[in-house]
Amino acid sequence: MYIPQIQLDYLKSLVSPGKVVVVYGPRRVGKTTLLKKYLETEADYLLTTGEDLFVREFLSSGSIEKLKDFIGNKTLLVIDEAQYIPSIGLNLKLVVDHIPHVKVIATGSSTFELAREVGEPLTGRKQTIRMYPLSQMELNQVENPAQVKAHLDTRLIYGSYPEVVTLASDLARQQYLHELASSYLLKDILAFEGIQKSKKIIDLLILLAFQVGKEVSHAELATQLGMGKPTVEKYLDLLEQVFVIVNIRGFSRNLRKEVTKTSKYYFYDIGMRNTLINNFNPLNRRDDVGALWENYLVMERLKKQQYQHLWSNNFFWRTYDQKELDWVEEREGKLFGYEFKWGKPSKAPPLWTETYPEASFECINPDNYLKFIL
Repeated sequence: MYIPQIQLDYLKSLVSPGKVVVVYGPRRVGKTTLLKKYLETEADYLLTTGEDLFVREFLSSGSIEKLKDFIGNKTLLVIDEAQYIPSIGLNLKLVVDHIPHVKVIATGSSTFELAREVGEPLTGRKQTIRMYPLSQMELNQVENPAQVKAHLDTRLIYGSYPEVVTLASDLARQQYLHELASSYLLKDILAFEGIQKSKKIIDLLILLAFQVGKEVSHAELATQLGMGKPTVEKYLDLLEQVFVIVNIRGFSRNLRKEVTKTSKYYFYDIGMRNTLINNFNPLNRRDDVGALWENYLVMERLKKQQYQHLWSNNFFWRTYDQKELDWVEEREGKLFGYEFKWGKPSKAPPLWTETYPEASFECINPDNYLKFIL
């Protein structure tokens, strides 16, 4: 079953001669499916993959003539898994500069490779699309309100990878997530030069899984893992770049006692988090429902911001005496504060309203969350 992807219309609006559209995202979130759906409306294209050695030879050649021979008379060049092609950025620059009638789409699952390759060479010549696991915005196109409510527990346990959503049983979902974790989770980061301690990275992710929604100390992680703090910080940065985790920093504008130098980490997909700790228990048998709810809302909000082009700086807010808000958005010159509660709604901390009297506040719970993420 194909669930309509919101980014499809955006992709259609960006593709044009002389430009490269780069589609980033985690593995298995539907980048290739997006390409295939887009190509249903195109007739004269060349679809390639960076995993093909023959393709790599031509698209890394640095030769205008070889690139012209490879593309031929096609008007659209599509490169899936472009991060495998050496010097892809310089070669795509040659394509758009010397074959100006050609449109280009490139996808990649690894930002630290693809972004580095295409960033500087394609300055002014590229547009970027970021993809996530399926959003509730997309699922709303195929679910009625009763189904949305009924499936919420499943989303908090198994996440929103397209295949997970369409599988028929929880056992099949668990098997798929375990296979995804073992085969794909660290494929990009372990391919990076100098990264060899795969067990340490898994241990780091498991520690983060148990600290979702909590402030994380890099020094404490380093101590627990028996590693240097710089190495831990390097791994955290790489895990962000390969779309495994998201880092949210503390917000402060006025008070000395506001916490600003720590981070919270969330998983791109909550199903992958639960797979790492091997916990697929139903919600009524868990003590981490609050963390699951927070991770779910954070990622769904990020999807909404991306897909609706809501440009925002995102933070959490906490003081040293434990006053806190889970989510703060700074956009359009205003502050918006949110607290995420699975249970009984809460009121704004008095210190928040005193310090930022012009800021808004809203508690997001299962009764009103759809407005927040749709």
